[in-house]
Amino acid sequence: MLNGKYILERFGFQAKEEPVSIYPFSPVYHIQGENTDFIIKRTQNLQKYGNQVMHYIRVLREKGILVVTPVPLEVENPQLIDDVTYVVYPFIEGKKYSGTQEEIYEAGKLLGKIHALSPEKNAFDLEPYDVFDFDIEEVIESMEQIKAHAATNNLIIACGLLRQKFLEAVARQAELQTHGLPSVATPYDFKANNLVYTPAPFLIDPDNASWVPRIFDLALVLLLFHNEMATAPSRMFTAEEWQVFLDGYHVYVQLSEMEQAIWPAVLEHVFLDEVMWLMAESAEDWSDPSQQLLFLSLIDFLKDTSKYNLD
Repeated sequence: MLNGKYILERFGFQAKEEPVSIYPFSPVYHIQGENTDFIIKRTQNLQKYGNQVMHYIRVLREKGILVVTPVPLEVENPQLIDDVTYVVYPFIEGKKYSGTQEEIYEAGKLLGKIHALSPEKNAFDLEPYDVFDFDIEEVIESMEQIKAHAATNNLIIACGLLRQKFLEAVARQAELQTHGLPSVATPYDFKANNLVYTPAPFLIDPDNASWVPRIFDLALVLLLFHNEMATAPSRMFTAEEWQVFLDGYHVYVQLSEMEQAIWPAVLEHVFLDEVMWLMAESAEDWSDPSQQLLFLSLIDFLKDTSKYNLD
């Protein structure tokens, strides 16, 4: 990891001591001073889709979406530093998500408005979703890791159910890829820990913006909205909370019959793509009581997803 003081200096800021990241998984520095209240964080590499992402979020802001955009500086922002891209955003003051129905409803409205503003084609040239290449060996390897993490923490989980659902999702992925589902430009990381309530929800981490089937984005919200959020309930959405989120979302977007019909398969695919990886690779999460409960609720959800529809 690059020296934090060096990163700050590249953006014209001085630090007497090495700054401490406010986020445990990647460098995120809170810089405060006279007329200064910024966040400096690692983002997508400019060589790939970084410029497209920054253009997209600037357009969202111009259209009235509450989303951070790069701070105007005397130096380039964002910029590439030793093959890693960093960006300076304003620090947004507000309340953290706590799981109230009003917060959930307003979050649904925000995502619905973002989806409604999307062009019909990938006009921003964002990275398209293309994760349809899972294989059986990958599932078996991940399941061994998940079983080991659970055993280490004295947890009994439905390993047979997980394995069955993952293998079924692998078998269906090629068909799912050919359905021609409506896609949108979207942050594709729309979770509680990326929102600050001002009191309206303000999106503070749009860096994963991509071109994604819109119900894949909704599936990710359903599964992981409460992930890694200390002030959120230690579980996924309840069916009632999910309906509240959809009520807000439907203010701006009505989904097609095809999307509603394919939704159960999409849920299992996004679970395979996002949750299997999270459970397999994040050993430290299994020792966190809050994350344990979230994982257990997700596994229980796979037993019967019928209460979580798109109506």
